[in-house]
Amino acid sequence: MPTDAVLRELLVRQLDYWLPAALHRARRATLALAYAGGDATGAEAALRVVAGFADRLRGRRLTVLVVADGGPELATRLGAAEAALPADTAVHVVPGRPDRLPVALKAAGAAGAPLLTVVDGAEPDPALLAAAVSGRPAELLLLTAPGRALRPALTAAGFPLVAEVELVPGGDAPARLLGYATGSDRGLEAMKEALWALDGDAGVRYRDPADPTGRVLDVGPDPELDPLGRELLAELGRVGPRTVTELRRFAATATIYRAADANRALAPLLAAGAVIRDPEHGRLGGDVVIRASTAGSPA
Repeated sequence: MPTDAVLRELLVRQLDYWLPAALHRARRATLALAYAGGDATGAEAALRVVAGFADRLRGRRLTVLVVADGGPELATRLGAAEAALPADTAVHVVPGRPDRLPVALKAAGAAGAPLLTVVDGAEPDPALLAAAVSGRPAELLLLTAPGRALRPALTAAGFPLVAEVELVPGGDAPARLLGYATGSDRGLEAMKEALWALDGDAGVRYRDPADPTGRVLDVGPDPELDPLGRELLAELGRVGPRTVTELRRFAATATIYRAADANRALAPLLAAGAVIRDPEHGRLGGDVVIRASTAGSPA
């Protein structure tokens, strides 16, 4: 399924960011991967990424938990990948579904150290989220069925920063909802960059759960910005004038877009007279105040 490939690619890209930071921060860390279905190919890809950091793992302890119903075949596949890992990396395969993850994390002593949890095909169960947020710091990638907002549950669990995006494959394949939760601005930025850097030919498009129009967007480094422009206008209508810095943060934390996309979305709004700026001229720096115009609207 294309959405499985998207999650696998995001995991690989996020590991490139997360693993060096985790190893720099602490002498131990945990990567937890839980799958509701039998296809846990993302685990193999993750172990290959880990093997690429073998030199940085010396003197560090990395535990990789894989919770899945893959049977002996999965253990064999992971065993081949595990052979390339340094001695201080431990891989534990736990048969079962994601609801076994809290017990597995507790047994692994994951709390209190860097923890990246990836869950494919489970609801945001409070026990699962409580286990995922026990890391210091903690990050979570959760892929589930659409139909409910993930942000309230992830925020209530203790994650300060949350991003949501609906993955919309072509054909008759069902859409899926991806949530990312973290306490790190850099982690959020890395995930947003990874989202828009994926292969646009993979057969998956994005829908922003925050966009009331439900517009489906092509994937690419230069995304369509009209939906973000509308969301920025709506935010200005709700809360009044905001600085460019505040609008950049809104884009990063409340939409599927990146902070830098806010600047690009503001340019056509200014040109159309939908918003006005103070000061009127000069660089569109972070301290420039933007307010909705009563005289214009975007074309």
